[in-house]
Amino acid sequence: MNLAELLPAARQLPAKDKLRLIRILAEDLDEAEDVNPFEPHKVYYLPTPYDLFGAGHHLQELLDGITEDNLHQEVGVGTAVGNEVW
Repeated sequence: MNLAELLPAARQLPAKDKLRLIRILAEDLDEAEDVNPFEPHKVYYLPTPYDLFGAGHHLQELLDGITEDNLHQEVGVGTAVGNEVW
């Protein structure tokens, strides 16, 4: 079965089964050898804040706009469930 035949059936799955399918496929890829999504000698551009002149100024303007009226309190997110270090 090829991808063109599989996609229509996968798209009809309920959301929970789609997530389960994604997890299974990701685990299969994790165990596979020689899986590299990047092509050799190809340039991949990654967006970064460097050379975005004015971004810092804009952020400072947003921070300056914080007042007692629009400042919210801390939000509780519960206890750590993994290896988080806070």
